[in-house]
Amino acid sequence: MSDLSAPGFPEEEVRRRARAGVAAAFPPPGEYGRVLFGAEHRGDLYPGGERDPLDALRIAPPVFVPQRLARLIDLGREPDYRDVELTTTIGGFTSSLPVYVSALGSTRAAGGDLGLALSRQAGALGLPMVIGENVVPVNGYGRLGESADRALLGRLRAYTEELPDGQGGVAVQQSTEDADAEVWNLVHSDPAALPLLESGRLAFELKVGQGAKPGLGGMTVLDADAAARLGDRYGLDDVFGDGRVLRSSTPGTFTAEILRQQIRMMRNNFPRVRVWVKLHPGRDVAEAARVAADAGADAVTVDGAEGGTGWAPGAFPAQVGLPLAECLRRLAAAGPPPCLLVSGRMWEGGRAVKSLALGARAVGLGRAALLATAEDPQSGLVRFAECLALELRLLISALGKYAPAALDGDDVWSTDFPGIPVTG
Repeated sequence: MSDLSAPGFPEEEVRRRARAGVAAAFPPPGEYGRVLFGAEHRGDLYPGGERDPLDALRIAPPVFVPQRLARLIDLGREPDYRDVELTTTIGGFTSSLPVYVSALGSTRAAGGDLGLALSRQAGALGLPMVIGENVVPVNGYGRLGESADRALLGRLRAYTEELPDGQGGVAVQQSTEDADAEVWNLVHSDPAALPLLESGRLAFELKVGQGAKPGLGGMTVLDADAAARLGDRYGLDDVFGDGRVLRSSTPGTFTAEILRQQIRMMRNNFPRVRVWVKLHPGRDVAEAARVAADAGADAVTVDGAEGGTGWAPGAFPAQVGLPLAECLRRLAAAGPPPCLLVSGRMWEGGRAVKSLALGARAVGLGRAALLATAEDPQSGLVRFAECLALELRLLISALGKYAPAALDGDDVWSTDFPGIPVTG
C-alpha cells in the first residue's frame, strides 16, 4: 500500500471502497439482522450540522391554564397528571396511547421469536401494529406449513390472542411484491383475521415509501439458498462476494392520480377495511399527504429521514430524505391530514409531545419497540410503554391540557429554528 495520505479528507472511507468495491456502499453484511441502522443522530441531516430541530424545540407551559380550570370544574377537585386521558383514535382504531408500532417487515431483526414477542406485547397494550412489507413473499403466509415464527399468520395470531376488546388493530402493509402475492386478499379471507375485520380493527396500508431509504424499495441480505428460492420475485445483486446477496424490492410508481386510484380501489375492494398510506420524507410530502387524505385514507403515515429499522445503503440515512421536523413544518404549512402518524427516533415523551403539538395524531415506535422487546421478551415493551405513558401525562398536564388532541403549536417554542411553525 502506498504511503500517500490526504489529511482532512475521508481517506479511510475511500480506501475501504477501494478494497471492498460495491459492498462498501452498505453496512457489513455480518451485521444484518443484529444491528438497527440509521439510529444515530447525524448533524449532516441539517444544514451546517445543527441539532435536530425537533429535539431543539422547548415545550413551553403557560401561566394561565383555562383548560385546567375546566378540568377542575368537571372533576370537582384540582386535577393532576393522572387525569390526562391518553386514549386516542388512530386511523379508525382505538389505542390506549397516542402510539402505534411501526411497520416491521421481513428484515431478520423482526423475525422469529422477537417478532412474535413484540406482537404479543403490542396486543396486550392495545396499541395498533403495522405488519410490514414482504413478509409473505419471503417467509410465507403460514397456511402451508411455513415456519410459524416468521410467517405473517404467526404475528397476526400472537397479536390478536392478547388484544383487549375494543382496542388496537392491525394494519397489513403491501408493496409491489406483496401485491403479486395477493397479500391483502389472503388476509381478508383468512378466518384468523375475521375477528379484526368484524370489529373494525383491520387496516391495509399502501406503502409508497419509507424513511430509511426514500425512493427505494425494501432491502435485505439473503444467503445462497434463500436467494435461489426468491430470485424470480426480487432483484438480487451479488455485492458482498461471500455467498450472501442483496435482495431488493421495487419501490413502485406513483403519481397523484395513481395514488388516488389505488386508494379508491382499496375502499371499493375492501369496504370494511381501514385504509392507511405510508409516505417517505419526500420534498412533496405535504402534497402527497393531501392527495391521500382527500382520496379517503383513514391515516397517513410519514417516516422522517431518521426513521427505519432495516437495511439501507450508507448514503441514504446520511443524505437522503427530509428530517421529520421539516416534514412536520411542510405539513403544518399546508394543513396536515386529519390523522397524521409520524415516526423517526421516537423513544421518549418529549419528542412525542412535540410531534403531537405540531400536528401528528400519534407517533410510531420502531427501533424502540424492538430493543425493548429484545431486553425482555415477556414484558419489556409493556414496561417501556408504561414509562412513556407517564412521561406523556406529566408533559401534557404541565401544559394545562388533559388529552393529546388538545396540544397545538403554542405548546412548543424555538428561536434557533424559526422555520418550525410555532408561536410564543
